[in-house]
Amino acid sequence: MTAPLVVGISGASGVIYGCRTLSALKRLGIRTRLVLSPAAEQNIGIETDKTVDEVKGLADVVDSYDDLTAPVSSGSYKTCGMVVVPCSMRTLSDIACSRADNLLVRAADVTLKERRRLVLVPRETPLHKGHLELMLKTVDIGAVILPPMPAFYHNPKSINDIVDQTVGKVLDMLDIDHDLYKRWAQ
Repeated sequence: MTAPLVVGISGASGVIYGCRTLSALKRLGIRTRLVLSPAAEQNIGIETDKTVDEVKGLADVVDSYDDLTAPVSSGSYKTCGMVVVPCSMRTLSDIACSRADNLLVRAADVTLKERRRLVLVPRETPLHKGHLELMLKTVDIGAVILPPMPAFYHNPKSINDIVDQTVGKVLDMLDIDHDLYKRWAQ
């Protein structure tokens, strides 16, 4: 059995990206471990028609945000990488500074120290210099920054089409095959 992918959902607006990522991974048969921040749980209720339990049900395992003894807090626990989607600026800042006082950031820190792929999907605009410097710092320590910037060459017809294009780009960064959007071809 292959190692699971860790999915973190932080408190930034855009929890739909995290929900759709979990849904796509489930459909593709990719095992997942989910870590939700308390603010993410609030945003699920504000921004979606799903309950927190429904979102948790999309993951194979849900680890508590406060449980620093969970398997994903150790580098000896094998994963195939991690995505934080969406990634709040607070979470990005904590990852950049290795301030691992919760499981979401600790799992990201472990992912980086073990040289596994970490994809961060920051959902903030506009950005000030401090945000950009933190993004650069995370890239310098091994993360991939993937803002949800939609493309339109695939002629999206719905919000789901736009979201799926970003989720597809996330899966591309993790070398996971999918059919979430039409690729560029001339």
